[in-house]
Amino acid sequence: MKLNPFAHSRGPLFTTDDKRAIVWFFFGYLWPKAKWLGVIVLLVTLQGLVYRQFLYLTENGLRVIFEKGSFTQLYAVCAAVFGLFMFRAVTSYITPRLSAWVAGDAIYKMRKDLISKLLSFDLSYYERTPPGEIILRLVQQPDGLGQFVGQGTVNALRDTLTVIIIAAYLISQQPWLFLFALGTAPAILLAIAMISDRIKKIQREAENVIGAYMSGIEEVANGMRTVKIAGQEPAEQTRLVTASEGIKWLLIRIQSVQALMMPTVDVAAAFAYMLVIGAGGYLVISPDHDLDGAGLVTFLLGLVLLFDPARRAAHFFVTLQAQLVILRMIHGLFELEPRIKDAPDAVAVDDPKAAIRFENVSFGYTHDQPLFEDLTLTLQGGHTTAIVGSTGSGKTTILSLLARLYDVEGGRILYGDTDIRDLKLSELRHQFSVVAQDIVVFNKSIWENIHYIRPDATEDEVWAAAEAAEIADLIRARKGEPVGPKGAQLSGGQKQRIAIARAFLRAAPVVILDEATSALDQKTEARVMRALDRLAAGRTTIMVSHRMSSVMGADRIYVLESGKLVEDGTHEELMARGQLYATMFEAQRSGYD
Repeated sequence: MKLNPFAHSRGPLFTTDDKRAIVWFFFGYLWPKAKWLGVIVLLVTLQGLVYRQFLYLTENGLRVIFEKGSFTQLYAVCAAVFGLFMFRAVTSYITPRLSAWVAGDAIYKMRKDLISKLLSFDLSYYERTPPGEIILRLVQQPDGLGQFVGQGTVNALRDTLTVIIIAAYLISQQPWLFLFALGTAPAILLAIAMISDRIKKIQREAENVIGAYMSGIEEVANGMRTVKIAGQEPAEQTRLVTASEGIKWLLIRIQSVQALMMPTVDVAAAFAYMLVIGAGGYLVISPDHDLDGAGLVTFLLGLVLLFDPARRAAHFFVTLQAQLVILRMIHGLFELEPRIKDAPDAVAVDDPKAAIRFENVSFGYTHDQPLFEDLTLTLQGGHTTAIVGSTGSGKTTILSLLARLYDVEGGRILYGDTDIRDLKLSELRHQFSVVAQDIVVFNKSIWENIHYIRPDATEDEVWAAAEAAEIADLIRARKGEPVGPKGAQLSGGQKQRIAIARAFLRAAPVVILDEATSALDQKTEARVMRALDRLAAGRTTIMVSHRMSSVMGADRIYVLESGKLVEDGTHEELMARGQLYATMFEAQRSGYD
């Protein structure tokens, strides 16, 4: 494992992105607590002044001893020193508590904004971003940043101010002697620059590896049923352990590089002490200078008090580089803009029962592989329209375009006479109730899962929706028990009826049935279809299915093949033509036989 921090070219200590991220966080989340920040700065400044006064009292105390002063003077010096450090102890208790509150509030507000930002992103962001990376941004990175800002930064500020205050005092007493001690500073600054740059690079690797590791855990947890059935526990264990080992070595590399800072400062301090003792001893011995033993001892004590916070400040600075990587990643999310958002002059839906028209629509998930080219079809208001086709023909994509989960690349989609890109996004999506094959079920009661879709609904409205979806009896039987992670304790039909109950509760004018019965047996399908028929009554209904028997009653059926509209008509008209729809229908019917 290569640990040499100097075997690469160095970048700037603070990049432009670093500076922008720092300014964003400080003025966005810390500056609103400016008066408390001022109190913290005052307290840490007073802590630094304690050391300055301690040096002054120490020099006076030594002269009392060396020059045979009185016991009264000695006791006064001792009492003053004790009082100073008691004051420092009190401020050392108040400061971290106050800084933790300021930092905690800042991180809370940042996390709240981050949640809002993440929820504003397009569906495509979630399709290309591993879940572990999202969890990392929301949980681990803000927590680590909060601890660093609340404790590390305040301690570093205290140490830096202490160094400045002590240095100013030593310069005022013996400027030439301090100049000797300062001779080692360039070596410390060079080491900080080299180590900091290396830490940035390793930390970026670490964040990527940790994100991938968390995504791997999420995949295993979601696919545990498959893992168990396939007997792949050893393979998954090997995969996660290998990823964990990668994290281990990255953390070792970071800590190994950080560990170089302390001995570098210690060696520099040793040279400084040697120079001061030599030069200071000469000044004390020489009759041509007025430096006495008490002054030299106090100066050396001042260097001890100076180098200790200097070591911690230097270590903070190299640790800061790792935190800047995290801060820059979080800030980068806030700079992303959703591609799908309201137009500046977006309007509300004029007629929720109006027809929906696709006019010459072109779209592809990748630019080099278009799915739709000049697709034109109409979904009549108040009628049931079915869209069928083989896997990959574009059925579900039509629904995604309709709800503006993606935007068309050519042509337009009209809701009534208005392009959906000119409608308010929240208004557009509020027009739809969706019953899909895969629905989101939370580990709460069935009643709470239904209520989720409309938090302002009354209890009577929720029960009415449950009765309409034929799931009220199950709610009573379970008596408020949670349904397990992702509804693990429910059957497929029960989950579908939760989705139907949600649709009843939302009461949107357009009902989208996306493979709503495709995974159900015939008996369960019949029960679900009764509920769906009640749901669709009087509403615009769009059915997407590969099960041909479920679309026979639709007012109009569109048949897609490889993104092209190849047929449309009623069930009877399409069967009479004897083309693709009829072939698919007969193939499925013979399969049931």
